[in-house]
Amino acid sequence: MTSRLTGGRRAPVLVAPLLLALYGLLRLVDGLDGDHGPGLAWNLGHTLFFFGFLLFGVVTFRLRELVPGTTPRGRFTANAATAAGLSGIACFLWVILGDLFADVAPLPEPLEMTGPLAFQLGWLTLLVMLVTATPRLLPVWSPLFVLAGFVLFAADLDLLPVGAVLLMAGLAPVTRASGAAHPGTPSTGV
Repeated sequence: MTSRLTGGRRAPVLVAPLLLALYGLLRLVDGLDGDHGPGLAWNLGHTLFFFGFLLFGVVTFRLRELVPGTTPRGRFTANAATAAGLSGIACFLWVILGDLFADVAPLPEPLEMTGPLAFQLGWLTLLVMLVTATPRLLPVWSPLFVLAGFVLFAADLDLLPVGAVLLMAGLAPVTRASGAAHPGTPSTGV
């Protein structure tokens, strides 16, 4: 039972970036005719994108769970980073729904840039906290790979599949971090 629970906790960490990579590939297929817009590849891709970001919400909680909360300042920082990450994810979900359904109101303009930035800064803060924890829970390269994926997304949306693979690589050590974070404790929850 414990291994199934542990596996269930690990799956979103790898499945979410995989769904993002599949969305990126479908986005490329959709654009082969020179236009991105409604159609089978668009709708399927955006549906995978939506579920990927729902899972990123689960991953955000997982990252927060792993951060040791030894000081009030550390707990505050981790909680603020989690809130930022989740608010950014909410912005992405809103935009994705707007792309899928014409009757969804557009994301308010101030959130167009701050939403994705909040997601990225929230995640990077949590990842760096896991790198700097004692004992270290993630390798130094983990947040660097995630940052490189974010940079590729910002540079060109056609690089989404490559950026998603970098996210997956950067997040892979999170699947092993549970035992180090709580030695001797069976994994449960998120």
